[in-house]
Amino acid sequence: MDQRVGLFVLLAAGLLCLSVASLSRAEELVEEGLGDDIDVEDELDLGLAGAEEEEMEELDGDVQDEDSSPKTPPAPKVTYKAPEPMGEHFIAESFDRGTLDGWVVSSAKKEDADEDIAKYDGKWAVEEMKDSKLPGDKGLVLKSRAKHHAISAQLLRPFTFDTKPLIIQYEVNFQLGIDCGGAYVKLLTQTPDLDLDQFVDKTPYTIMFGPDKCGEDYKLHFIFRHKNPKTGEYEEKHAKKPDADLRTYYTDKKTHLYTLGKTHTHTHTHTCAHSCAHWVRHERQIRCKGCLCRPPVVNPDNTFEVLVDQTVVNSGSLLTDMTPPVNPPAEIEDPDDQKPEDWDERPKIQDPSATKPEDWDEDAPAQIPDEDAAKPEGWLDDEPEYIGDPDAVKPEDWDEDMDGEWEAPQVPNPACETAPGCGTWKRPMIDNPNYKGKWKPPMIDNPNYQGVWKPRKIPNPAFFEDLQPFKMTPFSALGLELWSMTSDIFFDNFFITDDRNTADRWANDGWGLKKAAEGAAEPSLATQMLNAAEERPWLWVVYVLTVALPLVLIIVFCCTGKKKTPATTAAEYKKTDEAQPDVKEEEEEEGEEEEKAEEAEKSSPEEKSDGEDNPEEEEDAEKEDEKEATADEKLEDDVLRRSPRNRKVRRD
Repeated sequence: MDQRVGLFVLLAAGLLCLSVASLSRAEELVEEGLGDDIDVEDELDLGLAGAEEEEMEELDGDVQDEDSSPKTPPAPKVTYKAPEPMGEHFIAESFDRGTLDGWVVSSAKKEDADEDIAKYDGKWAVEEMKDSKLPGDKGLVLKSRAKHHAISAQLLRPFTFDTKPLIIQYEVNFQLGIDCGGAYVKLLTQTPDLDLDQFVDKTPYTIMFGPDKCGEDYKLHFIFRHKNPKTGEYEEKHAKKPDADLRTYYTDKKTHLYTLGKTHTHTHTHTCAHSCAHWVRHERQIRCKGCLCRPPVVNPDNTFEVLVDQTVVNSGSLLTDMTPPVNPPAEIEDPDDQKPEDWDERPKIQDPSATKPEDWDEDAPAQIPDEDAAKPEGWLDDEPEYIGDPDAVKPEDWDEDMDGEWEAPQVPNPACETAPGCGTWKRPMIDNPNYKGKWKPPMIDNPNYQGVWKPRKIPNPAFFEDLQPFKMTPFSALGLELWSMTSDIFFDNFFITDDRNTADRWANDGWGLKKAAEGAAEPSLATQMLNAAEERPWLWVVYVLTVALPLVLIIVFCCTGKKKTPATTAAEYKKTDEAQPDVKEEEEEEGEEEEKAEEAEKSSPEEKSDGEDNPEEEEDAEKEDEKEATADEKLEDDVLRRSPRNRKVRRD
């Protein structure tokens, strides 16, 4: 029992240590994650004394010395600095000027809509987020709900699809969540009559990309309009639905970076490309950390990837992963072909040689009264199941001429409450064992079966083969044309380029800084657990079980073990083959008997010599030997009876 108690005490201590270690490790991981995020951008006060002292030697004393006395590291501080585009780009808009300069709010009306909602009168504003972690960081905010919104801006120059990739990225924050609405962008096709002031839903676009949600349908659009080389008409091509779960991006109220691109892995040893996704800058020097660069690209090789927060959520080819396909089928079914009248598509038919059996009764009912049933004793045949309410009173305003004769409402008959039933008793219905239903001939294989008829194939007159759908129609403007039932949707850092490094640098300077700031303000693990339990109360059960279950098991195994008493029955020992407590005493008794037998053997020569002189004494000795042998046999029988399987319970 003492060993068991010790074992479970050690087990409890181990579980407690594991729990504390897991919690501490989780908090360390959160802190490390925050540290990694903060390393992304400039102007980050890390507040780590040792690291600062090492970097001061590298930076030639540009950073002030820290106090050598041990201090608690301060909370990470992230200072906002507006991103600056470096490199080739077509638009770079951070809205940090605080104005809508360069943007045109549409004043058009939507066709085929009621006059009350047809006008694009939704409000736009440039302001900080409601719960901004970066003071001074501003963005474009959709302010109205249940209204049409449209705003657009010209690119620095039109984008032409040739040998360079297309890179699109921007940020969205659903500050109030999202019930039903979109946050996608449209790249407006370059046309001579493009008027941004009249931007509507039917304005031609080349690509539409971004999040959209209504009800429980979470979408991330990637649509491009493909021009039919034969007819000149445009048709929308939709990318396949992402396999990833997108729900979190719409509900966590965090800023997310939406990109359209292809993954490019970057490795290095001592040096790092300037576009690395994670870096730490200190004035004139750049210290690089391991990185995986994910620039958003629609490539000239017709491949694409859709990313959220630099994580791929969808990828594929413009040739094979769009619906409907870019290229139509080479053959189609002949619309003029008709099925012959004698074409037999039936795989099974009724056996024409089958006949109905003579004893088949089609008129037998499916159910019949149970003849073995008997009316229960006490059944009240003369009592109705319901009676008029004796306490009901006719309303004073009851008009028999208008309302008819008044009758009391029906209530259950109180006399039937104690009886098995009231009213006329009827036998219960049971399934008829002789019921067979309507007879039908059995089915057999159709000897004339010809298969399912299909029209013949003919060459598709509209067939074409476009092996370079990447070469889309040039576009010259970026616009947002949205309807939303939720307001305060935050947009920021629109960027279009054809250079991967430039896109990476812009993402790191903008979204990377936001991520670092949001990570620095992230609550502790315990706070996150409490917040999660408030949103999902069932988590309290998980928490309680995680803590209480080990304690309950320890108490059960340590404090409720069975104790063997002298009064334990022989049946229990017999079931477990467990030895009784008196086995040791029996072994001692057997040892004493053996010692007596040895002493008797030693004294036997002397008795034998004496017996030769005295025959009577010899006879007496033989009788004593026989008695001792009989006693030994009895002793052995007693030992066998007292074995764990045969002996009975001893009494004190």
